[in-house]
Amino acid sequence: MVRAPDISDDDAWQAVLARDRAFDGRFVTGVLSTGIYCRPSCSARHPRLENVRFFTDGTAARAAGLRPCLRCSPDDVSRDERAVLTAIEAIKAAGQILALADLAERCGYSPTHFQKVFARATGLSPAAYARALQRERMAEVLTGAESVTDAIYGAGFSGPSRFYAAAEERLGMTASAWANGGRGVTIRWAVVATSLGEMLVAATERGVCRLSFNEDVAALRMRFPNAALEQGGEEFAGLLAQVIAAVETPGDHSHIPLDVRGTAFQEAVWQALRRIPPGETRSYADIAAAVGKPGAVRAAGSANGANNVAVLIPCHRVIRSDGSLGGYAYGLEIKQRLLDKERETNRG
Repeated sequence: MVRAPDISDDDAWQAVLARDRAFDGRFVTGVLSTGIYCRPSCSARHPRLENVRFFTDGTAARAAGLRPCLRCSPDDVSRDERAVLTAIEAIKAAGQILALADLAERCGYSPTHFQKVFARATGLSPAAYARALQRERMAEVLTGAESVTDAIYGAGFSGPSRFYAAAEERLGMTASAWANGGRGVTIRWAVVATSLGEMLVAATERGVCRLSFNEDVAALRMRFPNAALEQGGEEFAGLLAQVIAAVETPGDHSHIPLDVRGTAFQEAVWQALRRIPPGETRSYADIAAAVGKPGAVRAAGSANGANNVAVLIPCHRVIRSDGSLGGYAYGLEIKQRLLDKERETNRG
């Protein structure tokens, strides 16, 4: 395959499968079996991987004998798309959050309008997008680096102080803990009885990092094998009471602090889930559309399933388009009971 600049073939293919509009304009997908090339977000049926080549742009694809897709018009890049792509490249080059006003001026928009344009295309604000990219970069370099110092400079930070400030703010754990299964982090936990069955609640000093049903501390140990796990005491009791209330008395519990992090797309999905009012449901297609990627229904489902804090990030409020419950990590009975609790509360 012909690799687009700064995008691996694997990443390009995943963008095509997710129909990720954030990649439109960064490369085109050539389909040798049909002789056409498309945007990554094209809504046409996905080709077989062995029939695909990636090109930097339409000019390169046409030079290879391909013609543009009539459905997605890959060469027709709108002003909004160009602005978002320009901003993304600027954020990546800077490696940090850039002022909204500066980005908007660079793209020829007012700050308020550009914020809406960017969020519609990516599902995140420019600042949230920059934070998510930085988290992903930190996680990648920490996983493969032989030392944290190597990771600091490998991630493009100018020095240790700036790196550690970003790590503590955005990863929820220290840099070494992120790389080593929770090493250096204390996680307090409890298993309590609820009307839905046994519930595991675990939290770092920053907030709840795990809420699940029918799991015990052994499952928590598998997620954080090197963390110091301590059964919750008096300090933990207040937070635990709030979590129990969130389960037993549905309502707005957005004040409960969380310590969860994911990719830019996962975070956009989780934010969309938290905006669903108690007692209401949305389809996976609704969530994909809410984060600006209407073609990424399966990816939205995967992000939904990657949620580590049940109820507090209400993935149970997402159902299939036909009205059936779909899946749920802790069983459909618990999912239905959660929805019933919320509807009963609304009726009351």
